[in-house]
Amino acid sequence: MVDYFEIGHIDNTHGLKGELKVRSYSSTNKRFEELDSILVGDSYEKYDIEKVRYQNDIVLLKLKNVDIIEDAEKLKGKSIYIKREDAKSLDDGEYFIADLIGCEVYEEDTLLGTLDDIFTAGAADVYVVKCKGKDDLLLPALKSVILETDVANKKIRVKIPEGLK
Repeated sequence: MVDYFEIGHIDNTHGLKGELKVRSYSSTNKRFEELDSILVGDSYEKYDIEKVRYQNDIVLLKLKNVDIIEDAEKLKGKSIYIKREDAKSLDDGEYFIADLIGCEVYEEDTLLGTLDDIFTAGAADVYVVKCKGKDDLLLPALKSVILETDVANKKIRVKIPEGLK
């Protein structure tokens, strides 16, 4: 299991006083209001959060000690992370995407491939399964399709709907 979760990306600066435009990967932008600090970039440099506000679906983030545009420019293009222990607790049957990616996907005893990505499409998420020598398999994340998820052993058991076989 991963120790850090990527929760957003610094797309640009905003204004001259060090504010950042952040694209949130969290299920809700309000998640940033619940955090005291974030980790930035591949080095996981810690920054304390000073202020959070919004512009449509963009998070405007002001970090302590990032007070001028030149400081903010240095963070542009970097990813934002939190430690696993700072993540929200999940209900039964909920999983962090980072823990699902890389799981082997089986239908009965047949290995179909590896879970490569998850995206939202309408009412349900869609699991993208990389299949060796075949096209990717797109599976809706429905209880009738995703039968069992075993994150500890990196295995997912599925039932492919008739129209997708």
